[in-house]
This record gives sequence, structure tokens and C-alpha cells, in this order.
Amino acid sequence: MAVKIGDPNFNTRVEKGLKNTFMRQAVTSAQERLKMAKSKAEDELGNWQEWRNLAEEIRTHTLENIDYYLHQLSENVSNNGGYVFFAETAEEANAYIKEVAQKKNAKKVIKSKSMVTEEISMNEALESVGCEVIESDLGEYILQIDDHDPPSHIVAPALHKNREQIRETFQEKKGYTNTSKPEELTLFAREQLRKEFLEADIGVTGCNFAVAESGSISLVTNEGNARLATTLPKTQITVMGMERVVPTWEELDILVSMLCRSAVGQKLTSYITGLTGAKAEEDLDGPEEFHLVIVDNGRSNILGTEFQSALNCIRCAACINVCPVYRHVGGHSYGSIYPGPIGAVLTPLLEGYDDHKELPYASSLCAACTDACPVKIPLHELLVKHRRNIAEEKRTTLSETLAMKGFGMVASSPSLFNMSTRTAPMMLSPFTKDGKVSNGPGPLKSWTDIRDFPESKKERFRDWFKKREGQKGGTHHDSTSRNISQ
Repeated sequence: MAVKIGDPNFNTRVEKGLKNTFMRQAVTSAQERLKMAKSKAEDELGNWQEWRNLAEEIRTHTLENIDYYLHQLSENVSNNGGYVFFAETAEEANAYIKEVAQKKNAKKVIKSKSMVTEEISMNEALESVGCEVIESDLGEYILQIDDHDPPSHIVAPALHKNREQIRETFQEKKGYTNTSKPEELTLFAREQLRKEFLEADIGVTGCNFAVAESGSISLVTNEGNARLATTLPKTQITVMGMERVVPTWEELDILVSMLCRSAVGQKLTSYITGLTGAKAEEDLDGPEEFHLVIVDNGRSNILGTEFQSALNCIRCAACINVCPVYRHVGGHSYGSIYPGPIGAVLTPLLEGYDDHKELPYASSLCAACTDACPVKIPLHELLVKHRRNIAEEKRTTLSETLAMKGFGMVASSPSLFNMSTRTAPMMLSPFTKDGKVSNGPGPLKSWTDIRDFPESKKERFRDWFKKREGQKGGTHHDSTSRNISQ
């Protein structure tokens, strides 16, 4: 699996992100732009909270009846002449896809943007049997030719690259000779990819939503590459996470509307494509053979748990676009193809806490992500639940465990708490300079490495308040008490 990416050490990844000045500027600019566009789209639609309630209701109903809708989807895909394969694991999904490629003697595979194929490492699996896999999404194409750099954003995978870096990549890898103007870069990529579409033996897509009532899949794009990937190759393979199903076209209409507004602030993207099986006799184009691979890969283990609502996600990245932590550390710091708040929730569910126990702590718990989510996933609450599980499973560091036990002991004893507040200024005095703690000990070190911590005042608030009330003769306190008792 390729959910996990980058350096294995969380702190190393974060430090690298913090030092990447361009990335931080690019992310900040993109977040502001996308938030404003989303806000405008919400206002134009009107009654946004009602739409959110409806979208949440659709996703919750679908998940609670997921077995029924997946069976209906499978039956209708088969009735339309397609093939359906349920993959419990990433290995099973890749084995089936490789088998299809080998039966077709495929040498070149053209692929539209898909997070689930990233999740199962499909590209590497196909390459192991001699297939060349070409990414056709512009952002993914840039990352692929740039030594397979992983995506840093769910919707805008190359967000961490600027146009000069892209020009250098095109120049070094593809012999590009023009400027860094976006129009020229895009035209060059289009020219490069057009021949790849024409030569491809198999087209692979993800799936934004699958419609159970008709056995159709829908793709939401702005580039049109998905339509070429599903039109020109004779064989099409669609890979979808098992939760990406909707009951009917009516629910699809609602969720696509929420997705487009939440992701990029558009009423609709340039292309909303619905595909139903292989081409019929009367069709002029389309694949002659259609395969739908439905991937579980740990999702069924989330059903029925306190984390089930995480599967409501429609991959709009609205939570990422408002997250202050993502703004400062970037997508690669999460060490997962799913970054941001949804990644911090979903990644440990798919792969466990062993390699991802830091992710639930990569949040300020400001709840901006929860407010932004168009399907009302309580992301900050799920992060707290992760933290509780990590603590209960004793996966925290020894220093954190001892610190929390010590704090609990002090906070539960009035005499110890009183003594600790009196001695705090003396204990922090070796680390205090010019009224600030700039190189704090223990848990304060991570904080003071990047910001100053105010010195502990010698006069405690309790002492100040007691002195103040004494000077006033206690009249204010008595009046307050009478008002409360009334």
C-alpha cells in the first residue's frame, strides 16, 4: 500500500515543511483563494446549512445500507455488460487489475486522477508486469515525471510546486524550451499527453460516485482528461472505494453540487461525466470492455464504529483548505496520500496507529475543518477520539505519560496545585530572559522553539484577586453572591 509516504519520522517531515518557504506561501495563497470561492458559492446557493444537512443524511443513509447499494450497483453493472470485482485488500485489487492487463497484453495504461489507486499502489503493481502507466491529470503528470513526487493535496496534487519548478522539470525530463507561462506549460503537457491517449491499451479512472440504480460511474473533472481515458482505450478499469456509492441520480445531483462548490467554488466543474458500462452497438466511441474494482482495504472495519462518519467524505478537501496546521507544514508532513484533517482521521483507521499515531495531534482542534465539511463530518471530535484511543492503548511517549500523570496528580490536589503555582516562577527562572521563556524545558521546548512563552509572574492571579477584593472590602463579592443566589 502507498497510503504512507515520505520520511518515517513525523518531526523530520514537519521540520522540512516548516522550512519550505515557497510551499507555505503557495498553500496560504491557495487556501485563501479557495475559501473565498467556496464562501461565494455557498451564498449563491443559499440555505447552505440545510444543504449540508441533506448531504449528511444521504451519506449516512447510504453507509447504513451499504451492503444493499453495493449489491444493487454490482447487479446493474453486470446487467450492462460490465465486470465487477470486490477486493478486500489492496493486494487483491492489484492482482485483478494486473490479470486484466496481462490478458489484454497491455503495454501502456493511461490513468486519470484517482486517490484510491494511489492508496493501493496500482501504478507500481502494473509496472511490475511490464506496463507503462501514464498520469493524465496535469498535476499528477507533473509529479510523475518529477521522479514520482507524491501528491500534497487531494484536489491540487502539485500545489507545492511553482511554475518555475515545473518549467525546469519539463525542460530536464521532456526537453521543454519555452517559458514558465502557465498557458505554454499547459499546451506542452497537452501535446505530450495526446499521443499517450491514442496509444493506450487500457484506461484507468477513479470514481467520484457510483450510481446504484443504474450501475453508472460519475467523474468530476476540470481538464477533460478522464473523458479521453474512458473513450479512446478499448478497455476501461474503474477503481472505487466501497463507500463512494449513491442510491440514485437524484442523490448524485446533490452531492456533486456540494462537491464542486466545496472543492473549487464552482457551481459545476467543466466536466461532469456519467458512464454506464461498455459502449453499445449504436455508440460511436467508448470502451469495448468495462471493469469495476470495488476496494474495501480496511473500510468495512470502520463501519459500525464511532469513526463511521469519516467514510462520509466526498474528497472535496474543504477541510484542508481551512486547516491552520496544513497551512504551515504542507501535505507531505502528514506522511500519507490523504493529508489535512481528513487524512489525520482516515489514515490511522486504514493503517493503524503504529506509523501514524502523531497525526491526530497535528491539529489545533479549532473545528474549522468540521465547519467547512459539506457532509458534516465532526472531524475535530474524531481527532479527539483518536487521541483518547492512543492514550488508552498506551501508545504515547514515556515523557508524555509521566507528564500527564504528574499533572493529574497535581491538579487533583489543592495543596499541590497551590504549591506548584507558587514555585513556577522560580522553576522557570533559568529559562527566562527579558520577560520571555525562549528555550523551555520538557514539553515547552517544542513550543518555545518557534515562539516565545510569557514568563510566569511572581504574583499569582489568586493572590492578586484576593488582594483586590480585600482593598474593596469584599462588597463586590457579597453583591455577586446575592445576585447568584436570587
